[in-house]
Amino acid sequence: MTCEFQITRRVEFSDTDMAGIMHFSNFFRFMEGAETAFMRSLGLSVMLSRSGLDVCLPRVHAECDYSMPLHFEDEVLVQLLVEKKGTRSLTYQFQFYRLSGSKREQVARGRLTLVCAARQADGSFKAVPLPKVLAEKLQEAPHNVLHNGAPSRSSSPKSQRGHAADSWLESRTGRTPPL
Repeated sequence: MTCEFQITRRVEFSDTDMAGIMHFSNFFRFMEGAETAFMRSLGLSVMLSRSGLDVCLPRVHAECDYSMPLHFEDEVLVQLLVEKKGTRSLTYQFQFYRLSGSKREQVARGRLTLVCAARQADGSFKAVPLPKVLAEKLQEAPHNVLHNGAPSRSSSPKSQRGHAADSWLESRTGRTPPL
């Protein structure tokens, strides 16, 4: 059973805006890419029908909190954690870290909640239990590994102000915002 998966990616030019900063929507693409690779590592496809299962996993909730921007060519570690494994749903937590040599700095955190669903004869979907072949391969991550509540902060005095916008502004302008 597993509760964690990691993948490293590089911010491509097409992921960025005119300022060379990764567009917020691309964090969701990185989450989906990590989930796809995670499912492959379990011997399954994110399209469960390709694994012979007659169910799907539509997203019912998605969120992402940003504490610092990513820039063109940044190397990013995306960590997927199984936050909750319900009878009919999964919640993944994602932690994004900028990698710079041996330094690792958290820049964002996200969450996806998926529901296991089967298509009905009328075209609608109905929540059904997770397939045994998937449920048996997953376990919830330990609570001490999960981050709950506000995004975690580094221990540097500048980031102890506790406001993500301050860190973002400072990284773009080089100026420290007033307290």
